[in-house]
Amino acid sequence: MTFEQLRTFLWVARLGGVRRAAEQMNLSQPAVSARIAALETSLNVVLFERAPSGMKPTKRCEKLLVYAEQIHRIHEDIKANIVDPAGLEGQLRLGVSETVVQAWLPDFVAALRIDYPLVDVEITVDVSLNLRESLLNRSLDLAFLMGPVSEYSVNNIELPAFELIWVRSPELMVTESRDEILRTTPVISYARNTRPHRDIKAKLFERYGADARIFPSSSLFACIKMVASGLGVGALPRHLVQDQIESGALVQFDPGWCPDTLRFTASFLGEPKSHLAESAAHLARKVSTDCMK
Repeated sequence: MTFEQLRTFLWVARLGGVRRAAEQMNLSQPAVSARIAALETSLNVVLFERAPSGMKPTKRCEKLLVYAEQIHRIHEDIKANIVDPAGLEGQLRLGVSETVVQAWLPDFVAALRIDYPLVDVEITVDVSLNLRESLLNRSLDLAFLMGPVSEYSVNNIELPAFELIWVRSPELMVTESRDEILRTTPVISYARNTRPHRDIKAKLFERYGADARIFPSSSLFACIKMVASGLGVGALPRHLVQDQIESGALVQFDPGWCPDTLRFTASFLGEPKSHLAESAAHLARKVSTDCMK
């Protein structure tokens, strides 16, 4: 019996099958099956009943799972308290909202490489709804998203919020009252299925009815460019457009209301415990706080 066999067993038992465990561990399915078979041979027990519907745990499996979780936690505690971070190897599967990508993600990755030079980072950029689902199905180790994630299995560390402000191109001539501009000018917004898009759409239709036009985009960078080109107005994070306002490329205006502030968390699963994901989440809080000052 080896630690890698126990770790593989833990993932197969938690995820309910060889395929998902193989994806989680970045191994082939035959490699995972071989480890489970070797563990059963060394213990002289049957841990899973194989069926077309998946791997059904036996009573011996459930007993071993308790010990395997204890061993896994001890292993993570050793990483946290004994192992030099510079020597820690592994992979961090990171999911990121584009607002964070545009704001402080490069600074975070740079800091992570200094603290954990041997850790490989795989980055997925998506809307928070999809990041949440990927985190819960264990396709991600850590997510920077609009949170918190209200699941008992998820730990959330609060990150700096993003204030939204209304901006337009200085070339966009405004003859209406400050409120009417949103009735007559397209509003360039975050992507569909995002919290800010839902918030902006609801408030626009509440105030202006069918006259309101909203153009969603999955690219925040494209939103800023379209607003600067005069194609519409937008409620965008102050942190991301402050330089354009100071240079005169964008003009802030006040229609009498603003969408809600965007609140973000660094979210990761509490079980099985991951020292790397937890440490990276705390590092993200430090880096983002410094960048957003």
